Amino acid sequence: MDEMYWQSGPAWPRRAPKTLEYPEEPLFAMLDRAAEKSGHLPFTVFMDRTQTFAEVREHADRIANFLVTKGIKEGDKVAIFLPNVPHFPAIFYGALKTGAKVVTCNPLYKAGELNYQLKDTGAQIVFALDHPTFTPTCYEAIKGTDVHTVIVCSVKPFLSKAKATIGGLLGKIPKSPYYEEDKTEFYETILAKYEPKVPQVSIDPMDTAVLIYTGGTTGTPKGAELTHHNLTSNLLQIVEWVYLEKEDAEREGGVRYGEEVYVGAVPWYHSYGLTLTMLMSVWYAGKLVCIPDPRAGKPPLSELLSELSKNRGTVLNCVPALYAGIANHPDIAKYDLTSVTICSSGAAPLPPEVAKAFEDVTGTLLFEGYGLTETSPVTHINPTNRKFRKFGSIGLPISDTICKIVDMETGTKEMPVGEVGEIAIHGPQVFKGYYKKPDETANVMREFNGKRFFLTGDIGSMDENGYTFISDRKKQMINVGGMKAYPREIEDILFTHPKVQMAAVIGLPREEDPNNEFVKAYIMLKEGETATPDEFIEWARDKMAGYKRPKEVDIVERLPMSNVGKVLRRELWEAEMKKRGHS
Repeated sequence: MDEMYWQSGPAWPRRAPKTLEYPEEPLFAMLDRAAEKSGHLPFTVFMDRTQTFAEVREHADRIANFLVTKGIKEGDKVAIFLPNVPHFPAIFYGALKTGAKVVTCNPLYKAGELNYQLKDTGAQIVFALDHPTFTPTCYEAIKGTDVHTVIVCSVKPFLSKAKATIGGLLGKIPKSPYYEEDKTEFYETILAKYEPKVPQVSIDPMDTAVLIYTGGTTGTPKGAELTHHNLTSNLLQIVEWVYLEKEDAEREGGVRYGEEVYVGAVPWYHSYGLTLTMLMSVWYAGKLVCIPDPRAGKPPLSELLSELSKNRGTVLNCVPALYAGIANHPDIAKYDLTSVTICSSGAAPLPPEVAKAFEDVTGTLLFEGYGLTETSPVTHINPTNRKFRKFGSIGLPISDTICKIVDMETGTKEMPVGEVGEIAIHGPQVFKGYYKKPDETANVMREFNGKRFFLTGDIGSMDENGYTFISDRKKQMINVGGMKAYPREIEDILFTHPKVQMAAVIGLPREEDPNNEFVKAYIMLKEGETATPDEFIEWARDKMAGYKRPKEVDIVERLPMSNVGKVLRRELWEAEMKKRGHS
């Protein structure tokens, strides 16, 4: 089979090259370039206060100088334990300028989870938010690790003077209840005390830039080593793909330098938010709207919608749960979303009904892509036009990316077109490996025709035009009497029910035959709707094959979600097993 056969088809974007040239440079070069070329342009926006590219570059240089004086050198690890706040870009690039590797940490981690990550990486310095919960969590987490310094980052310097004064008087500015003086430095003090002097380092673009930990839903979290080259390559691959047609959008063309407004709705510790929003805004000198909590507000998501409307956001990268929330927001008509033009969905499967509902309320084209932490993250994107976009598909492999469907048992045999197997990826965005886990790295790598492929753990198929379709995660496949049922497929059907806002499906062992499973569904209703479990069980009779139909349905007020909006099916499964008396 011709590995690039789909690139000659009509769906391939007419302006996207089949192969690209990638700059051999460290990741921080993009910030320096933006500051030199467009230093006067606004970069971060937070609570109506803006920093320019020149200011953020200067802050990054001051942070780099500080880190060197604290003993940080090439190859060391610096951890960022922050939500999407304006400190993040300067810290990220400042650490890279020392030759250190950045460790991004989920700000919702409990102390034990953060402790594991700090121990595993050997991080020596952590940047944490000045906050009643986050700061004490960080102090607890550094016990027994190599961390010798915690830099506490207050939001106060990034507020307007009026808001800072009022917030201070009313006690509304987040603040830790205590500080461990022997281990603590303050972000404001670093910027005031240290000159913007950058150490001279020689960085190989193939060196690791960022350690991002996989979710750990199917085992112990692993640190994926993403190189400077991985991330730079993926940025270019994405940018070259996106092009809007006149009949689909208010404007025609691709991403515009110095004009886009990126809305930071997905966390930057995660590869999706990091690459497509934080890094992309720097590459294209766009404004970056900092959203620490996209679900904040009453009703939920109100603050995100307010910031999106007020800042005239143009680029929105979100997860399906957020798009569903926006489409079903009771006050959606109050917000002006006409500026929103480029909308991508990733990190979890996009139910077609969610995409249609979002487009109905915004008039904006929504296209789905696919990727993983280990692929920086994007490997596939749907054509960014209505003519060739395929609902239910993750799209086509992007430039310089080869996708194969291989057998699920060994990962060594390529499957014919249309047949289901495990998705394997080759491309410049594929990670270096799992940090300090050579055996686990070897387990997910295969070689075909002299090329290195990553086994994704996702099950899917590819049609004759190169469109790829995901069935589900390999480890979440449900065995119903020898038939394979995929949660994602069943959830997509449940989403078509007019009363359903969100749905999740798991497989549970049958009491009479533990080696055999049945399907259980959890359903969140749209606001104001009522329904019974039997109503959905009966409705499903005409919608899906018997082995796929839910045997049990729970109507729930909420579903357990990760910080990036993935439904945590594992938590549902564990709670159900415990309830049924299984260990």
